[in-house]
Amino acid sequence: MKMSIRALFTVLLATAAFCQSAFAVVYPLPAKNSRLIGQNVEYTIPEDSKYPLEHFAAKFQMGLSNMLEANPGVDVYLPAGGTRLIIPQQLLLPDTPREGIIINSAEMRLYYFPKGTNTVVVLPIGIGQLGKDTPLNWVTKVERKKAGPTWTPTKGMHAEYAARGETLPQVFPAGPDNPMGLYALYVGRLYAVHGTNANFGIGLRVSHGCVRLRDPDIKWLFENVPVGTRLQFINEPVKAWTEPDGTRYVEVHNPLSMTEEQFNSEAPVPITINQQVGKVLADASVNQQTLDDALKARSGMPVKVN
Repeated sequence: MKMSIRALFTVLLATAAFCQSAFAVVYPLPAKNSRLIGQNVEYTIPEDSKYPLEHFAAKFQMGLSNMLEANPGVDVYLPAGGTRLIIPQQLLLPDTPREGIIINSAEMRLYYFPKGTNTVVVLPIGIGQLGKDTPLNWVTKVERKKAGPTWTPTKGMHAEYAARGETLPQVFPAGPDNPMGLYALYVGRLYAVHGTNANFGIGLRVSHGCVRLRDPDIKWLFENVPVGTRLQFINEPVKAWTEPDGTRYVEVHNPLSMTEEQFNSEAPVPITINQQVGKVLADASVNQQTLDDALKARSGMPVKVN
């Protein structure tokens, strides 16, 4: 099968970006009326492995939440050798403009659409703890960038640590031990997209509201995202779309807990279907049992429902 010059150019751009960064999952963008990208990968953990799940999440540029949704029941601390993992690299793009940075807190992923490349870079993130939430619905921009950021804990943070018998420095100096990592993109007075000194938090609710990335990921963003880039925060646990061939997909993630009661409960957080998703799933061609199974499984992967 012959490939068009435009398609070949897109693939070469994506390959070049991947080779230069060697970290991110870079996808060629689909047509404007399509949102399905990528393919899932299967990986078998070596028999002699002594690594935690975070090791394999980082190996495939995933967050812990992505790995746990796709592989329910897997041991976080020491997954057994011979265990077959699904690496959820097939996605539905968020139902947003394909511009700048999109941060979907519900799926713990950051999407970046570099201008002029017809590609999207997808990175796993860590977000704010309950009560210290990362913004969920906000359009802003990257206001400034800084290499070697310092971190000044707030009075509330000092009080929080003091209640646990711990003491925080007044200012964390720049360096590898800084909780903000080595680079930061600031998006307002209170928030930043930054690195971390604790990779296990990627894919979890661990920060005081900022967005965390692994060191190679934030370094690449710092070097490639211009100041002034549009940045949109969304909270989209359920994505659905009808592809050009009529195939309907739904991608379901665990919704974020919004109350202490939800956070501490063993019951799953209820799923709310918004109007756009509802239109896709209300079609007569949708198999209700397949849809119900997808809503129950919450695998974080696109499921064909018709």
